[in-house]
Amino acid sequence: MLVVHAHPSTTSYGHHLFQTALGALAHDGRTVHAVDLYREGFEARMSAAERMAYSGPSPILSDEVARSAELVRSASTLVFVYPTWWFGVPAVMKGWLERVLVPGVAFTLDPETKKVRRNMGHVRRIVGVTTYGSSPLAVHLAGDGGRRTLGRTLRLVAHPLARTTWLGLYGMDTATDAQRAAFTARVAQRLAQL
Repeated sequence: MLVVHAHPSTTSYGHHLFQTALGALAHDGRTVHAVDLYREGFEARMSAAERMAYSGPSPILSDEVARSAELVRSASTLVFVYPTWWFGVPAVMKGWLERVLVPGVAFTLDPETKKVRRNMGHVRRIVGVTTYGSSPLAVHLAGDGGRRTLGRTLRLVAHPLARTTWLGLYGMDTATDAQRAAFTARVAQRLAQL
């Protein structure tokens, strides 16, 4: 299992959710790996050299990306814990997706047709854990970019029968302590059941 987390503050509710996820997933001695993008100083920006190498035989040029790619290759479950900003994933997480899930990791391109072929058939579950500042209606009207990226687009390169689980706390900016505690408990319960 791999948990990818994006929040700049270790005192945030988002970081608390990350710690909750790690604890819930690690029950029964399961191995859980984590990538804490802000703590690790992950570079979100794809370099010009990486873009040039993208379609070549070796699209991964840095050690930090290679480490994440190896974790993805060995994971049957991918869990993303992040705050929804501008109705999408934080920039550092988007950069992680673009730099790590490259040809040879997430997919391959058919040499003749150039069509995408899934390369992550080992991934059987994709989980999103997020907070939204807005209401469910506002998020729906805006298209819920993070959920669309992780729950639909990423699923296209995972196992054909991969299941998705989405856990979102809406109205985070006005949520009470009781609402946050209830959501934390829900996250812990659902992830412990995976």
